[in-house]
Amino acid sequence: MKSVVRRFRSLPIRSRLAMLVAAAVAFGVAAVSVTCWFIVQGKLYDEIDNDLAKGMRTPGDQIVVALNNCTETSQGGGLFGNTYSQVVKEDGTICVLQGSSGKVKATQGDKDKIKDGNTDQIYFRNGTDGDGDEVRVLTKPLGATTIGGQTGPNVGLVVAVPLKSTQNTLNELALILLLVSGIGVVGAGVAGLGVARAGLRPVDKLTEAVEHVARTEDLSIRIPVEEDSEDEIARLSRSFNSMTASLANSRELQQQLIADAGHELRTPLTSLRTNIELLARSEETGRAIPPADRKALLSSVTAQMTELASLIGDLQTLSRSDSGQQADRLQVVALQETVDAALRRARLRGPELTIRADIQPWYVRAEPSALERAIVNILDNAVKFSPPGEAIDVILKDGELTVRDHGPGIPTEDLPHVFDRFWRSPSARALPGSGLGLSIVARTVQQSGGEVSLTPAQGGGTVATIRLPGAPTAPPEVS
Repeated sequence: MKSVVRRFRSLPIRSRLAMLVAAAVAFGVAAVSVTCWFIVQGKLYDEIDNDLAKGMRTPGDQIVVALNNCTETSQGGGLFGNTYSQVVKEDGTICVLQGSSGKVKATQGDKDKIKDGNTDQIYFRNGTDGDGDEVRVLTKPLGATTIGGQTGPNVGLVVAVPLKSTQNTLNELALILLLVSGIGVVGAGVAGLGVARAGLRPVDKLTEAVEHVARTEDLSIRIPVEEDSEDEIARLSRSFNSMTASLANSRELQQQLIADAGHELRTPLTSLRTNIELLARSEETGRAIPPADRKALLSSVTAQMTELASLIGDLQTLSRSDSGQQADRLQVVALQETVDAALRRARLRGPELTIRADIQPWYVRAEPSALERAIVNILDNAVKFSPPGEAIDVILKDGELTVRDHGPGIPTEDLPHVFDRFWRSPSARALPGSGLGLSIVARTVQQSGGEVSLTPAQGGGTVATIRLPGAPTAPPEVS
């Protein structure tokens, strides 16, 4: 059985569908055919039984004659043509009436019914005559008989007709039903194969598309889908198109990230290599570099290494964000505490600045370290561009965090690009940074279900706004 199941599962889907359809139709046709055959058989037997009951009469004189001259052979005459008629005693003795076509074998059931003597009942059964031919038998108990003034045993009248013509009709019907069933099953198999081919044609296209992608890594392929179609195949095709589009976009972003990262790494690496070569040449030639120049070179090397470390750290952060695995690290975070921690770090980077903070409780679901890094990046930008002596205003209220500086602001034409990776405005290219800070902020906020924006502030400067969904009170499991 298991080997049959394994073989069935190894067949193509369309073959399995065709076989299942054929099997279902075969079962249905077989059930209908068998039911039809039994219904027809019952109807034919009912007609025979009705004819036997209507044509039966009780010829008392012939019964007396038959009992007085009991014989098991026909005497001519009889009740009606082509029938079997006989009297059966309760002990099973058979007395054939005149004109009977032959003798019908008496069963123990006939003897029991005759012995009971219930003259109000008529019994039907199938039996055989003396030659073994099938007949339909009617048994009518007649009760006790009186012969010569003496009461004899209980007797019964047994009348039968041949079933040969009825059996021939049923056999012909069975043959017809068998032929029709066979044709139906074959037709169902062919129709099932056609339906399977038509129904699986979109799956074949999808399979070809997947194989093409696996073979060529071409993610531009799309499967045509009817706009108004909402069946499973259409949904699967749309999902495949959406998946390939997402993969293509991810690959494009990955290639762009690699290209941008390579471009950004090239400048500090080139400068670092140049400075190191100068220091090495000085050692090789024995020509000492003036102390001031040597100190400047070492400071430059240190700054470039710091810039490289920062750039690599930012790239790692973006890589973790793009992987989608940070969802497992989301937890309830007290945003006000995260903002306080970020403010402490920001004050260390710009001690001469004044930071005014108004922070109200707000709880969100986020990755704590990533959220703190995002807020630190926003504050770093404010510190970086704020002129000496100016204040930075930080407000957290109802899930909205605003950071307002009084720096030069961002030109309107640059606002659409501030969250792009490695993008830096012309005025900021001379300042330290990798161009990834705001991109990290946008990605972190979006993964927490929030929004971030930069807008010009009234009176100059920039307002950075972060909106995060949450609640002013901690959930029960946190409080």
